[in-house]
Amino acid sequence: MKKIAFYGKGGIGKSTTASNVSAAFSEMGKRAAQIGCDPKNDSTRLLLGHICRQTVLDLERERRGGEILAEEIVHEGWNGIRCIEAGGPEPGVGCAGRGIIVALQRLKALKALDDIDVALYDVLGDVVCGGFALPIREGYAEEIYIVSSGELMSLYAANNIAKGIRKFAVRGRVKLGGIIGNSRNVPMEKELLEEFAKRIGTKLIAFIPRDNIVHDAEIHRQTVIAYAPDTAQAGVYRKLAADIDSNTELVVPEPMEFEELEGLVEQYGN
Repeated sequence: MKKIAFYGKGGIGKSTTASNVSAAFSEMGKRAAQIGCDPKNDSTRLLLGHICRQTVLDLERERRGGEILAEEIVHEGWNGIRCIEAGGPEPGVGCAGRGIIVALQRLKALKALDDIDVALYDVLGDVVCGGFALPIREGYAEEIYIVSSGELMSLYAANNIAKGIRKFAVRGRVKLGGIIGNSRNVPMEKELLEEFAKRIGTKLIAFIPRDNIVHDAEIHRQTVIAYAPDTAQAGVYRKLAADIDSNTELVVPEPMEFEELEGLVEQYGN
């Protein structure tokens, strides 16, 4: 099984990218699963066509440690993709990171992902501590992809995630597979992301252009691949999935110092 995770700054388009990549994997004939590790439980919205109505933590609260069946938390999405949402605590109560720990441990106990080809973990924001680090720390994911734009704070988050990967790589098999550029139309954005990736010892595995078709598909609660399969944007996501599938250039990153990162962004912003 290929076990991958997408990390990145909140709001960078991580879930949209993950859902389109999952859709592309399913088109390749792979049995794919997407696991949303965000208490908003909206990672799989584009695959299900709606917000997931039954998360792992919903059932944990309801059953209070009682029996839970795999089919109750594994929902079938577009083209047979298995969709799971970890969920989170009630607002203002409990720790969202702990919720991820409980959810992933339950999935493992149920062997809910044992017969798939690709598991894709979509992890909240740039948090690489506590439960949010679990996919990295405990080997649920072995390949990490960081979604980033060319904006300073997005790159700052990406650099912090690289620090987390470096820390946990010592203890297991996890490696960085590359940077996924999700364009915000920043000046010289692709070149900046390529240089950033080079500086931390990896590569820009994809540069996803900004296109209104992504927004249109999201309004219709679909991936671009389902909504507009013949567009160039759908082709970008298919190529990204194929490149992830064949990627063997997995590294332990060398994060930058913040001052160096600031200088890099300033250099490409002029």
